[in-house]
Amino acid sequence: MTRPKTKAQSIAYGLLMCLFMSLGMELYNNAVKMGYNLQPGGLSNMDWAVVPAALSELWFIVPVVFLLSNIYGNRLGAKLAATLVDPQRDSSFWRSCVLIACTTLVMCPSMSLFASVLFNVILAGRPLVQLPVIWVGTVFKNFPMALLWNLFAASPLSRICLKALFPELKG
Repeated sequence: MTRPKTKAQSIAYGLLMCLFMSLGMELYNNAVKMGYNLQPGGLSNMDWAVVPAALSELWFIVPVVFLLSNIYGNRLGAKLAATLVDPQRDSSFWRSCVLIACTTLVMCPSMSLFASVLFNVILAGRPLVQLPVIWVGTVFKNFPMALLWNLFAASPLSRICLKALFPELKG
């Protein structure tokens, strides 16, 4: 597995992960908001109308994801993962998958809380007393997608881009 080895590589990888995770989740959440999931065929009916809506939110979502992941998300995810894997026995692939899952376990509820407060309470005017159930519903909706997107799209894409940006990591 390609791992960042320098501070610059770590920052680049972190930004790439934040960008790819935010983009995937924004596309998904905007498609759900537009009702594609309720149509026959579900999200397979998504069209280009989702893209501008998703891109319009990236400018503020990516910095929030980067900030939260660097303040506590990555560290808590790594601590949790360390309790579940044995570096002497488990493969680097398995350790990487567990780390991704544990980081998602921290970041998804965090970003769901941020989104619930911003989109449902502040912008939509829902009562603050409803926030706990709005947040739980948002986590229920987002966690499966966030985990799968992180494992099978954002992380692999980030590693591919990291290798392209830093050719010394190839090999």
